[in-house]
Amino acid sequence: MHIKDKLAEAHRSGKPVFSFEFFPPKTAQGVQNLYDRMDRMHDLGPAFVDVTWGAGGSSSQLTCEMVHVAQTVHGLETCMHLTCTDMAKGKVDHALEEAHKAGCTNILALRGDPPRDNQKWQAVEGGFRYALDLIKYIKEKYNDHFDIGVAGYPEGCDDEQDPDVLMSHLKQKVDAGGTFIVTQMFYDVDNFLAWVDKCRANGITVPIVPGIMPIHTHAAFLRRANFSNCKIPQHWTDALEPVKNDDAEVREVGKGLVAEMCRKMISHGIMALHFYTMNLAQSTKMVLDELGMIPKEGTPTKKPLPWRQSLGLSRREEDVRPVFWKNRHKSYVARTQDWDEFPNGRWGDSRSPAFGELDAYNIGLKGTNEQNIKLWGKPESLRDVADIFTRFLEGELKSLPWSEAPVTDEAAPIKGDLVDLNRRGLLTITSQPSVNGVKSSDAVHGWGPPGGYVYQKAYLELLVSPALIAELIERIDRQESMTFYAVAKDGELQTNAPSDGPNAVTWGVFPGKEIVQPTIVETISFLAWKDEAFRLGTDWANCHPAGSASRQLIEGIMNNWYLINIVDNDFHSTRGIFELFEGLQVQNLNGPLNNSQPVVNGHTPRHVAELNGTYHANGNVHGEILN
Repeated sequence: MHIKDKLAEAHRSGKPVFSFEFFPPKTAQGVQNLYDRMDRMHDLGPAFVDVTWGAGGSSSQLTCEMVHVAQTVHGLETCMHLTCTDMAKGKVDHALEEAHKAGCTNILALRGDPPRDNQKWQAVEGGFRYALDLIKYIKEKYNDHFDIGVAGYPEGCDDEQDPDVLMSHLKQKVDAGGTFIVTQMFYDVDNFLAWVDKCRANGITVPIVPGIMPIHTHAAFLRRANFSNCKIPQHWTDALEPVKNDDAEVREVGKGLVAEMCRKMISHGIMALHFYTMNLAQSTKMVLDELGMIPKEGTPTKKPLPWRQSLGLSRREEDVRPVFWKNRHKSYVARTQDWDEFPNGRWGDSRSPAFGELDAYNIGLKGTNEQNIKLWGKPESLRDVADIFTRFLEGELKSLPWSEAPVTDEAAPIKGDLVDLNRRGLLTITSQPSVNGVKSSDAVHGWGPPGGYVYQKAYLELLVSPALIAELIERIDRQESMTFYAVAKDGELQTNAPSDGPNAVTWGVFPGKEIVQPTIVETISFLAWKDEAFRLGTDWANCHPAGSASRQLIEGIMNNWYLINIVDNDFHSTRGIFELFEGLQVQNLNGPLNNSQPVVNGHTPRHVAELNGTYHANGNVHGEILN
């Protein structure tokens, strides 16, 4: 979506929006840390983010990569900076092509700073001298595909201090195709508002977005203000000077000063705020919180679908996904990035080509061995493993190998049941409660357009000991409303599903629209997820030294246990799935791993055995009875 359209909507609605700027870090670890931070800051609700271009194009490829990840993986509307500095026409063409392929439709066209070894700015041979030339070229080559932003300088810039000359340059850039203006950082809000009035008097009518630098530390505040030659109001100096040696107090005072500046601009009709984050979150979040612009817990958030949408070039209309990747959004995007088409309206032929290989970026277990051992400890018994899952459900752990984010409020109605299962050695991975027609505006379960109603079937996915799998399947088969898929790491699929086709587990009914079914269960995607799920567990095992008790324990689970998912197709039922497990538990949780003897109601049944074969929809079992 074009930024100009987002800004126009903010103006029409009278609801101000905000955006973030990020820059390419210098190290690989810094890049990964920034991606994690971008993922978290997505939930603050920015209208867009932008990614800067390296001086002289030195980090240009990383800028292109960051744009792709922000747009496609994190679902953030992204604006790519593009400068003339050290950029031959071929480099500009490559950058624009990469942005286009990533689904990015917004460019901030800049002249840029000279490389550090050049004191004076000059165009490279065959390149562009001014941002104006770059704007004209983009418009000529891509017409209206890219929305083009331009830079504004309320307090002048390094090589031009004449405000009339700068205003003339800005008018030329807007007339050539610039549709919004982002300003340099400033703290003198009165000067900025006077500058805005002057822009309007000169016929510049496009939205103006003020650039705001939150205050992190006193030293950094002064350094950046001096570097940008921006005026610091005296009352800011008076407020910050007494606390300059206390970073926490500087952030607290700075939060109030910046928020006061923002309120004044909003009161004068400025409906967008652009934060120069310096790749940090805390100070920016503090200002937004002070302004009341962050969604509060328990208040409805506008979600088009129950999962985060990708904004990649061909994925904007995607509206159906398998439930298995519910807690691993980035992995799903990575494994389907080469698809020619994405499901829209139904899950069909878009299953081809197959899911991507497991060695692709973002699929394996994150973190170093040391980090993961620190997070999950060194389990030596099934009780230890069960405790890890339980602590995750109770909010003490922020992630599991199969879940990149903490448990959400959606799990609240079934949290007690999930904890109970894990304490009995039944290791839950993904779940959702049944939902019977809650409003689409509901703070927890709501999604989609206003005035609609959403529904869910109860769903549970877990790891089950081979000693219990036959009894569990037998119980499922006695329930007419239950379907399941089960498979061991190297085993054949067992299922009672009537076909390989999709089974919708989430759907919504909205005014003037066909029924939307955004989350499904089906065979091919489950088999792809199975490989990933067991790979993640094996990666977890490999965090521990070879031969260690922890590694042997986790490997034993991965090599022998079953991954099973269960759907209760009666969406009126709230506890039917959990009633399947009454009396089931893994024997001797405190002892060594034992995959042979089940316990049902405190006793080992005579005829419950591990299956080695395929379970068919008619209830027959083909395979050897091992016990």
